[in-house]
Amino acid sequence: MTSAQIAYLGPAGTFTEQAARQWAPDDAADAWPAPSVPAAVEALREGRVREAVVPFENSVEGSVPATLQALLDGSTDDGVRIIGELHVEVQFSLLVRPGTTLGQVRTVASHPHAFAQTRDWLSARLPQAQQVPESSTARAAQAVAEGGYDAAVAAPGAATAYRLVPAAEHIADREGAVTRFVVLRRGAALPAPTGGDRTTLVVLIWQNRPGALLELLEQFATRGIDLSRLESRPTGEGLGEYCFWIDADAHLSEQRMREALTGLRRTCRDVRFLGSYPRADGRAAAVPPHADDDAYAEAQGWVDRLTRG
Repeated sequence: MTSAQIAYLGPAGTFTEQAARQWAPDDAADAWPAPSVPAAVEALREGRVREAVVPFENSVEGSVPATLQALLDGSTDDGVRIIGELHVEVQFSLLVRPGTTLGQVRTVASHPHAFAQTRDWLSARLPQAQQVPESSTARAAQAVAEGGYDAAVAAPGAATAYRLVPAAEHIADREGAVTRFVVLRRGAALPAPTGGDRTTLVVLIWQNRPGALLELLEQFATRGIDLSRLESRPTGEGLGEYCFWIDADAHLSEQRMREALTGLRRTCRDVRFLGSYPRADGRAAAVPPHADDDAYAEAQGWVDRLTRG
């Protein structure tokens, strides 16, 4: 691989490429289609790309395990941060080689998340077809073009990239599904706060005991910070060992967020800060009156006056 400006989960024709082009249209010609999410993240860590765009969460299937694991596998000081996010509406077509009919489809390839989002359609229309998982929807389309499978569940744009044709379009079981992509950069300055921001953390507790999760959540609740996402994931250190992935609706520059992180640092085994960045939907955080920076400044001033006597 030669040096490139931006990496994305390839090959060409993935939803991730669509997100990368949306994020950096001027760098589209200098983008590297990584063979996997870990490969894209590793290229960033090694300085072979400036940024990486990877899928993070889907509105139907939830988090993307490959991305969470790739970020967790890095050291705590590798400098990889989320600097932005994008939402891409997901649409699927059943792509085949020209001349292939729906009745001739015996094998269908796609990414597991795509299969999950088209499960009902495939069960109704192709109940006997073998479903074969691939690393991405575009890789599945590429394999169909090469003669490996009869059909692929993929983005409509993959048809042009691999000279395929749609045997069926709009096959998702639910309309309006959205995938959230994050943009990663190493050693990046913190994006300025916008009022509609998100902070992503990975928190490891000292031990699994009654009240451990409550103690963690109280760090946010008492400071008026809403959590838009909380998910437990295995750490890989042994059966029953879990960490918590958290999206908090606040920016690191806010006093309430800094104080929450201080509390987490004191009470947890490890806290990994993965970035504070603008939400893709631009939705402003609801900050209670007792939790804004003015309230913190007034309270600190009161304590200072007490100490002066």
